[in-house]
Amino acid sequence: MKISIRRSRRAATAVALGSVLALTATACGDDGSGASGEEGSGKGKIVFWDNNGGVRTDIWKEIIADFEKANPDIDVEYVGIPSTDVQSKYDTAIQGGGLPDVGGVGAAMLAAIAAQDALEPLEDRLAKSSLNGKLNEGMVESVKVAGGSDEHMYTVPTSANNGTLYYRTDLFQKAGLDEPSTWEKFYEAADKLTNAKKNEFGYTIRGGAGSIAQALDAMYGQSGITSFWDSSGEKTTVNDAKNVEALEKYTALYKKVTPAADLNNDFTKMVAQWDSGTIGMLNHNLGSYQDHVKALTTEKFRGIPQPTGPGGKRVQVSNPVDGLGLFKSSKNKEAAWKFIEFAVSHESNSKWNESAGAIPSNKEAAQDAWISEAEPTKLAAAALNDGSTSIVQLPYYLPDWNTISKADNEPNFQKVLNGDMSAKDFLDTMAGQLNEAQAEWKQQKG
Repeated sequence: MKISIRRSRRAATAVALGSVLALTATACGDDGSGASGEEGSGKGKIVFWDNNGGVRTDIWKEIIADFEKANPDIDVEYVGIPSTDVQSKYDTAIQGGGLPDVGGVGAAMLAAIAAQDALEPLEDRLAKSSLNGKLNEGMVESVKVAGGSDEHMYTVPTSANNGTLYYRTDLFQKAGLDEPSTWEKFYEAADKLTNAKKNEFGYTIRGGAGSIAQALDAMYGQSGITSFWDSSGEKTTVNDAKNVEALEKYTALYKKVTPAADLNNDFTKMVAQWDSGTIGMLNHNLGSYQDHVKALTTEKFRGIPQPTGPGGKRVQVSNPVDGLGLFKSSKNKEAAWKFIEFAVSHESNSKWNESAGAIPSNKEAAQDAWISEAEPTKLAAAALNDGSTSIVQLPYYLPDWNTISKADNEPNFQKVLNGDMSAKDFLDTMAGQLNEAQAEWKQQKG
């Protein structure tokens, strides 16, 4: 039923698109010249939507101030949108008007937005840009694949993230525990560090928004399965028996070695809880590193790559590359592109990624000294490049991916945590949706 609803929604969006693109111009920056969709004069106002508002607001405002100083004829209006709301905000604006000139568009939502014909292809602009040849080739390829097009690039990559296991070195040392470098040691530590009567827990599990990606990471990391699709490319491995067993073990942690509040925790609540409490371990990504430094200092925690599984091999799911997209409805594409170029230039890209603890897309920025000083980022980059890690590539290219992995299945994951749904039923349901979405995508492509 849900898939048919999604189809109807996409069809309705396509029908309405012609009139919508004219309406969206009202919210875009406008220097007073040119109609919607034109290049503009390269001066005046542009609107920028930050897809992780609140968390990255300060660093974006700093980069915007630098940009406006270097480009006094351009004014950037910043709009911060929480990451949990950004997909629905874009969908609403596409259908009803109000798109920005530039917006943060990561790989996870890229296909769904590109399928609605809302984004400007950027490969020709990049080829003529000062950024040409300076971006990480792997990240460029990642966003091309995620956009669902063999020829077009719909977002300029800004950063790559990586799943990270943060653990309290002080609590581990006190308990006489080894670093949780394997899943076996992870489960041992989660159990040993828990004393619920003292409000001490070994782990915090993500049960609220964003829970599915973390659950997939834990599943594939333990099962050792290295591909999201079987050899036919038509059936997902999500509900493979090994993954079902891994998810059963992982979700059994809830309320046994985790706080009950985890059921509704998104990453901000989970991170804040870990930083202020006595919880041994936290799975998140590089983005929360600086929060932990401020709260705990580097003396009390470490951030390491995900634990290794069968045979000492590390398997993890791909983290979506983040990026900046230029919307077709912009009246001032020239100024909007100048902002994207500036934001992904060496200095700005380095500054942003140092604040976020992420891996820069600009190859010059990736050589800066702070990379070696931010241990989790250094270890993550090494793990991704030294052959020790297999990456299960998630199907960001599916227009339905974001809906399937969020709206459709986050409530079901909470049912699994509460014991109201089995791990097998949960994964079978998700697999059915994914297989149908894959078949539909292949039909459209072929």
